[in-house]
Amino acid sequence: MVKDNYTYIEIGDGDELWENNKFSDIVQAHRDVFLLLSKFFNDGRLHFIFGNHDMVKGNNRFVEKNLFQYFDEREKKYIPLFENIKPHEGLVLRHKTTNDKVFLLHGHQVDCLNYNLWKLSRFLVRYLWRPLNFFGVNDPTSTAKNYRKKAAVEKKLSQWVMREKHMLISGHTHRPMFPDVGEPPYFNGGSSVHPRGITGIEIADGFITLVAWNVKTKHDGQLFINREVVAGPSKIRDYFNLE
Repeated sequence: MVKDNYTYIEIGDGDELWENNKFSDIVQAHRDVFLLLSKFFNDGRLHFIFGNHDMVKGNNRFVEKNLFQYFDEREKKYIPLFENIKPHEGLVLRHKTTNDKVFLLHGHQVDCLNYNLWKLSRFLVRYLWRPLNFFGVNDPTSTAKNYRKKAAVEKKLSQWVMREKHMLISGHTHRPMFPDVGEPPYFNGGSSVHPRGITGIEIADGFITLVAWNVKTKHDGQLFINREVVAGPSKIRDYFNLE
């Protein structure tokens, strides 16, 4: 992805900051991932969109304290990470040829409990549902784990797409969405925390594709990361005619 000159857009909830109090603990646990992301950032090809679980990235003081640099336990000094980065609640991509727009956001904005009442939800997840998870009790307020809430969010996002006549890519529900041309152009990148692999949306050379990455085994027993096309590629400009 780095060598192919892709721009990486994290579409929210990239860091679990409801269950984890300290961002530094996440960085230390996934140091190699953050160092890879910093390469994208240094090339001007990284953008963060914050979701409900990392809503604090909308706070400038939090970002400056936690994202600009981190303390490397191995080298015993502070290392630049994402200096002067500015996470956003949403981004708009513009098609170079048609000038049409693609709106990107996490999607929790249509979920009252996870948007207007996000601090209450964070408290419940951190101090109630997380301990109960160890006993096999799922969080009933989670959009990702509640099919009724998932469907309600997807319906609202699809209605917004048709009302505003705007192409949308979001996350939040953890369910990949890739409509056919002629259907409401609501796309969803899916999930990056599934144990069997991750999914995401790629836009390249005028086409949009839903892809999945997972760990596979070669005949000699070696493990490798496999990229699989789940849906598409489809010509992105075909989705812009929403009349």
